[in-house]
Amino acid sequence: MAALWSRKREAAADEALIRSLYEEHGRALLAYATRLTGDRAAAEDVVQETLVRAWRHPDALVNGKGSVRGWLLTVTRNIVTDRIRARAARPQEVAETPTAQPVQRDHADSVVDSVVVLEALDRLSPDHRDVLMEIYFRGRSVTEAAQALGVPPGTVKSRSHYALRALRETFVGQQVALKGVAG
Repeated sequence: MAALWSRKREAAADEALIRSLYEEHGRALLAYATRLTGDRAAAEDVVQETLVRAWRHPDALVNGKGSVRGWLLTVTRNIVTDRIRARAARPQEVAETPTAQPVQRDHADSVVDSVVVLEALDRLSPDHRDVLMEIYFRGRSVTEAAQALGVPPGTVKSRSHYALRALRETFVGQQVALKGVAG
């Protein structure tokens, strides 16, 4: 019981110490930190960290080796210096721009899309699938696809039209089925 009472008394003394430090030196610390950082909010954080360090090292305040304010101002300057060094050590953050490609962290959607497209292509007739493979996957023009497949260009256009329509119908059917499951 005596240990608990002693601990409460120490906590009250610590709180009183920090309160008195803030009342006596808080304005000077805040002004100094604001001057160093150029930012009031950052300066308030620095002052708070300074007081936390004073609370952790109360012996530094009463050792008689200089003024309390001098010690607090030195701690404040050191905290600001540490923050500047830490910021300089980190790589510069780059904001995404509308022209920059976003970072693709999860490729699950593209894998699912690929599987869905491949399944839909498997449902097409071989003639329709071959035309789409030549035009869209190999990047050939209608004339080049016609030469590769040995059919007239008009046939390539016709097969492409019907193959894309069949794919659209497949995807619309899947969306309707998914809505039915989700609904």
